[in-house]
Order: sequence, then C-alpha cells, then structure tokens
Amino acid sequence: MAHKAAYVTLLTKSAYLPGVLVLHHSLVSVRSQYPLVVIATPTLPQDAREVVSKRGIAIREVDQLQPEDGVHNLSAHDSRFADTWTKLRVFELAEYDRVVMLDADMIVMRNMDELMELDLPVDWIAAAHVCACNPRKLPHYPADWIPSNCAHTSVEHPTGLTSPPQITESSPRPYTQLNSGTVVLNPSKELFNSLKHFLVTSPLVPSFSFPDQDLLSAYFKGKWKTLPWCYNALKTLRLIHPLLWRDDEVRCLHYILHDKPWSTPPGTAGEYEVMNQWWWDRFEKLQEEMQTSDARGWELVASYVTH
Repeated sequence: MAHKAAYVTLLTKSAYLPGVLVLHHSLVSVRSQYPLVVIATPTLPQDAREVVSKRGIAIREVDQLQPEDGVHNLSAHDSRFADTWTKLRVFELAEYDRVVMLDADMIVMRNMDELMELDLPVDWIAAAHVCACNPRKLPHYPADWIPSNCAHTSVEHPTGLTSPPQITESSPRPYTQLNSGTVVLNPSKELFNSLKHFLVTSPLVPSFSFPDQDLLSAYFKGKWKTLPWCYNALKTLRLIHPLLWRDDEVRCLHYILHDKPWSTPPGTAGEYEVMNQWWWDRFEKLQEEMQTSDARGWELVASYVTH
C-alpha cells in the first residue's frame, strides 16, 4: 500500500445494516488490502454503531447534506434517495489520498484493489455509466433513457472489460451520466467545498432525477474517467446486456432498484434469483461468524432481514 486509501460507504439508518456488513464481509473474503470505513450521520442509532464497530469497521461521523429547502423534490418512487446527497461528504475525507466510494447494496466478488492505484488527476473521479435502458418503463425517468441511448449497448464482451464506452461530443446525453454506486476519487477539503457550493448554487439541481449521481455527472463533466461495467455491475445488466455481461468477470455487483436482497426472501426474486442468492450465500457466512462473536448484535442485524 503506497498511500493511505479506503473503501467508504454511507450508513444513515439501521435498515441498511445487513447490506453494510455483507459488503464488508465480501471485501474481507476477496483479501482486500484496504479497510471499509462507514460514514455515519447522527440519525444512525447507537446499537447499530456498536454492531459496526464490533466487526472492526471504523466509523467516521458526518453531518447530513441536502440542497436548500424546497430546491429539489424527489418522486414518491425514489424517496429512498433522500439521504444520498450525504454521500458527497466522502470528498471531505482528506485524511485519505484515495477513496473508493461504494453503495451499501453491493458485494465485492473479485479483488479490485487496483482502483486504489488508478491513474487519476487530482480533481477527477472515475465511475461507470448508468444503464439508460429503463426496462421497467418508469414514467418519471428521463425520456431519452432508451436502449439505443444507453452507453452499455455500444460495448460487448470481452472488449468491454478493457475499453469502456467513451464520451464524445456526438454521444447521446445518457453517455454523460454515471452511476454513483462505485466512485473513485481523491478527497480534499477544497474539492468538497467546491462541490458543496455547486449543490447550493447550481440552477441545475432542481432538474436532477437521481440526486448525488446527477450532481456528480454535471460537476465532473469532462473530468470523469469511465470505468468498465464490472466495477459497478448493475444487476439489470445481466438481463438487458447479455452480450456484455459475464458472471465470472464481476468485480462489484450492485443491487440497484428498491428490492434489496435482504428484503427479498430466497425463492421470491424472480429473474434476479441467481444474483440474489450470491448475496444470501455471503449473508449466511456472516451469520456463522456473528452468532459466535456477537450474538446480540446478530439479533439486531437479522431483525432487518426478510427471511
């Protein structure tokens, strides 16, 4: 480890405890050389904090981050994104030279520590594209989110692993949008302050459909390096982009959409059953460990899981 680096995830409420602990377990299981750090807001209860700490995960306190009152409104369908503005706090973790921000609804399936050494200009980020196919035809999604405009449609296996979609002046607008499940960044107080200023002053903010990731796409326009799909393997890609997806190439699997594995009992996930089982396999191993080391903590974790 040439410099100080960490994986970081946000935890604001106990309901995401199963996700965070399985994410951590998956990082350890692939022998990552870097720790997982949780950034937590005051809304996270003390009993949840104790469970996280007993797993050897450091907690970094942060304040909630939001646009000014009344500036941005979420659709009822996407109300779960209300806390995600606070993910931007990761940019102020200046004690680290490099951070890889991960969402709590992810599992690491192959070691990806190479992201800590990725060549990245100081004020850039690296991320993978959104999938703009909108397979559920959700009416509140942008009108130009159609398969022909999706960056993932333009690449296939195996070249998609080494040559991700590139953004040019003639690219459809969705090519300029990233998914913020995995973001590689170089934290600094200056960069965070600039981002925070953008959040409270930009006239674009009211138009954002997906809070933090639309802001990152806009702020870092022309300054984000595209990552291959495998570092933020959206679960929908396996079904929508079979020419691109390969199970054994997934580094980090992202359980996007509202139906998380821990709220979807085994046998009920339909077309996502195989991928959800990958999460449950890791959950069961976590259970074996915690029932021995922290039985009381395990009771709390299990209370947020639908069996």
